[in-house]
This record gives sequence, structure tokens and C-alpha cells, in this order.
Amino acid sequence: MIYVFNGPNLRRLGIREPSIYGADTFDDLVKLCVETGKELGHEVEVRQTDDEATLVGWLHEAADGKIPVVLNPAAFTHYSYALRDAIAQRTAPLVEVHISNPAAREEFRHTSVVAAVATGTIAGFGLQSYVLAIQAIARMQ
Repeated sequence: MIYVFNGPNLRRLGIREPSIYGADTFDDLVKLCVETGKELGHEVEVRQTDDEATLVGWLHEAADGKIPVVLNPAAFTHYSYALRDAIAQRTAPLVEVHISNPAAREEFRHTSVVAAVATGTIAGFGLQSYVLAIQAIARMQ
């Protein structure tokens, strides 16, 4: 099992700023992640929430179950110390992903408070960032 957790506004893919995030929808993302997992022999469960507390709870669930995570923390990337502390409790690989490249965007997006406690970060490859993260986790298992 691999969890794919998504933070705020990601359910609005395809609608929200398509010039940055592309035309693919959240349903397209779910399908891509599930299919990628199947190809690699892993079940993938994709979730999205706009609620920080829910995301922290999911990270605790993953840590308790020793389940690897692909995480797009979205806006929480830049300021959520609660999320950072939950990730620090991980017991399996966790890959931070971003559809766009935060370092090439507004200055406030240049800092990730979660990167230091993630196994690694993949950013800037559109939805393929998720594919690369799932592949990386599958190779670590």
C-alpha cells in the first residue's frame, strides 16, 4: 500500500490556474496514481483535504501503519509546522511532490518547512511528479 495525500485546493485541478497546474483534473490524477501503482505491484490510495488537521491525522495513520506516503502539501508546504512535525514521525518513506516548481514561483513559495523531514522532494514535472514519487517509493520497498 502507498498513500497519496493532497493538501488544499488540489481537488480543483483542471479549474485552478491551468497555466500553472495544467488541464488534468483530480480524477485524472487519481487514475494516474492508481495505474502507476498497479504497474509496480502496489495498491495506491489517493486522498485530498483542505483541512490541515485531517492531513495531520492521515500522516499519523500512515506512521502507525508503516505505510509509505506521497505528499503534496500544497500551501501547507510553506508554513505548517504541525504538518512538519507529523511527517517527522514517519516510519516509512515519504516523498514530497509538487506539480509546479515552487523555486521558480513567488518568493514565499521558495521555503518548504516539510522538506527537511521528507525522504525526498520531486517538483516541477506536472502530474508526472507523482509517478516519479510512486516509482521511487516502490524501489525502496
